[in-house]
Amino acid sequence: MAEDSDLEKTEQPSQRRLEQAREEGQVARSRELSTFAVLMAGGSGLWLMGSNLAGHMLKLLHDGLTLNADVAFQSELLLPRLYDLSLETLIAFLPLLLLLLATAALSPLLLNGWLFSMKPLQPNLGRLNPISGIARMFSSHGLIELGKAIGKALVVGGAGAWVIWHNRDGIMQLLGQPVNVAVPYLGGLMWSCFFAIMGGMLLIVAIDVPFQLWEHTKKLKMTKEEVRQEAKETEGDPQVKGRIRSMQREMARRRMMSEIPTADVVVTNPTHYSVALRYSETGMRAPIVVAKGSHLLAARIREIAIENHVPILEAPPLARALHKHTDLGQMIPEALYTVVAEVMAYVYQLRRYQKAGGAYPQLPQELPVPPELDPGANVEVSEE
Repeated sequence: MAEDSDLEKTEQPSQRRLEQAREEGQVARSRELSTFAVLMAGGSGLWLMGSNLAGHMLKLLHDGLTLNADVAFQSELLLPRLYDLSLETLIAFLPLLLLLLATAALSPLLLNGWLFSMKPLQPNLGRLNPISGIARMFSSHGLIELGKAIGKALVVGGAGAWVIWHNRDGIMQLLGQPVNVAVPYLGGLMWSCFFAIMGGMLLIVAIDVPFQLWEHTKKLKMTKEEVRQEAKETEGDPQVKGRIRSMQREMARRRMMSEIPTADVVVTNPTHYSVALRYSETGMRAPIVVAKGSHLLAARIREIAIENHVPILEAPPLARALHKHTDLGQMIPEALYTVVAEVMAYVYQLRRYQKAGGAYPQLPQELPVPPELDPGANVEVSEE
């Protein structure tokens, strides 16, 4: 049962899956949106340029039906005249044609943005398989498209029929009306049909666009196994990543251990924590932590310090505070400057004793650490 659930496409497509599909030209498409945009552009163009087009058409009609004697009796002049009239017609309708062409090319951008992919143009012999074509015709997608086509025909046809039926009396009277009255009325009727049809198309678009987005997402849904496999490909195998992190920690630990011989002092808890400090009067504003660790790592730091004759000072509150509030290579907090200065003073006195002899320096007895920096302060208070 668990294996079957892993093979079901129940997961939302990842961003990588969506990008790959987009690169292959697989995006949500709404033909109804493009159709609506082209029709709206055509209607708007006719509304804005209608009077100009009407003037051009009347002129072309007048010129086309007017023949002088030379043209009437010389057939070789008819073809150039037809060419001139056709060119004038094309020039008159060119702005509207360019508007429709631009709308048809840019309308897909409303849903998907700019997309250019050559993969859909690559030959695919599988598309020529008649069995697959028949299967697509009778698939659920084909039935949905058939239902959409029937619904669109009913909505658009019903809108136009409603306008005609609503103006049936005026239409029947057109036969007895003069031309100068009938033509404007017919034009107004055509615009009424256009707006009614566009209202129906707007309803279809409002339904089709969310459906296309939902269907596109559904096609790209992933199984749980695909999600896991993609995570491995993008982020790497968890076992390999764990191994890499382990190696990185080991390398960092080795670098840290190599810095211990250069330390000036190691402050211990004495068994739980060890922190190695180094300070140079040139280039350092305060001592920095070159190594730190707890438990077994703390014991190893103490061993290396003993092997390299690095002084070890037991100061539990200070060791806990340094281990808690500093990172490797970081300067100690300003609140610990005073107490660490006492430690460094002891270290310098110890070095002078080892070189010149004299009285052995006295170990620091009081190393007050602010309670807010000592993670063990609250524990000690509660135990008391």
